[in-house]
Amino acid sequence: MNGSPTPATQVLRSRRAVLPEGERPADVVLRDGRIAAVLPHGAGEGAGELTDLGGLALLPGLVDTHVHVNEPGRTAWEGFASATRAAAAGGVTTVVDMPLNSVPPTTTPHGLEVKRKATDGQLFVDLGLWGGAVPDNTADLEPLHGAGVFGFKSFLAPSGVDEFPHLTQDQLEVTLAELARLDALAIIHAEDPGVLDAAPHRPGPHYADFLASRPATAETAAVAGLLAAARRTGARVHILHVSSAAVLPLLRQARADGVRVTAETCPHYLTLAAEEVPDGDTAFKCCPPIRDEANRDLLWQALADGEFAAVVSDHSPSTPDLKHLPRLGGSGDFAAAWGGIASLQLGLPAVWTEARRRGFALVDVVRWMSSGPAALVGLGRKGAIAPGHDADLVAFDPDAAFAVDPGALHHRNPVTPYAGRTLTGAVRTTWLRGRVVAVDADAEPRGRIIVRGEA
Repeated sequence: MNGSPTPATQVLRSRRAVLPEGERPADVVLRDGRIAAVLPHGAGEGAGELTDLGGLALLPGLVDTHVHVNEPGRTAWEGFASATRAAAAGGVTTVVDMPLNSVPPTTTPHGLEVKRKATDGQLFVDLGLWGGAVPDNTADLEPLHGAGVFGFKSFLAPSGVDEFPHLTQDQLEVTLAELARLDALAIIHAEDPGVLDAAPHRPGPHYADFLASRPATAETAAVAGLLAAARRTGARVHILHVSSAAVLPLLRQARADGVRVTAETCPHYLTLAAEEVPDGDTAFKCCPPIRDEANRDLLWQALADGEFAAVVSDHSPSTPDLKHLPRLGGSGDFAAAWGGIASLQLGLPAVWTEARRRGFALVDVVRWMSSGPAALVGLGRKGAIAPGHDADLVAFDPDAAFAVDPGALHHRNPVTPYAGRTLTGAVRTTWLRGRVVAVDADAEPRGRIIVRGEA
């Protein structure tokens, strides 16, 4: 239920408000959907209806710029209502949806309009859209850009769905030249198809065999080719879901050379490791794959050094039958299973659990999962508890432990590699533009479509 009307002015009080300058006690004044002021703890008394969170941390809502919703066309995999409910339950107040796995894909103005219409009355949080850059749609990039997509996704290896083909190196060059002209962001799934084709392919339940089929050299080869094209064209490029730390020296050198390149990684690469993946448990399959513990440590070091612009989910679910899970009667064949991990609702506690163990603070997690991705896509009113920003906020209990029950998730399909895992950190309340987001069956969705360039 949505409960009583939201008061015009509210005060959220917390002894642990995570602000741009760090964590401190504060009173946050909300008015007309925005943050009106951030005051010393106790100074907001009488300024509006008070909610005292005590020792619960107050965070800015997370911004997840890598989510596959799949509606329309593959709504059985995930839909706007289920995905945005899961987002709100996980403290995510803004998502940016990927252009593929829906039918039609968001590669033409028509596809964009179809997808926008599909969101009507279904959004529990705010949602923006990426466009897609595929072979032969160069003429569509400018109108899509003008319509407010946040940038353009491309694959350098087969995407897994026929309606979203990958770019060859020559096609990539043409695409980046056009995106440089538009000053549009290119976001790239970087694996080299030649390396993948040459790798050993042994179907079956052994995770080691699947890992061998997606070697780290596929990432480094693709990133090297991409960076060379970015140097020639001047395009802005962003490397999606970096799983291999071997790409990091390439990125460092490119930045030193003046190439406009950023990169992201994902919760599953930071919290899971190949050594822990049970044979046959295809809930762990994603592309690029989860690699070993030593690699995971290097990704954390890169985070500490500021080398990643964002940590985002790459929420990529499917129906359970496509995962071929043995517990559901499937073969457990990693080669046959759909590659994607559903984690939209769990990203914050998963990352916080590991971050705290490694000595990081909530302010670090907010930088990686809120302010960082907001800056990546130019959402100047998202990602921070600061005057003038949208009042997108999260009350978070950083000490609460819970065991992951897939049946309690709002994702459309209850398949997750975190099943049964104990995580620390629980979202207690989520506010979207100052209003509590309810996700029960009778809740009214109040999210909206957002476009590139919003202040």
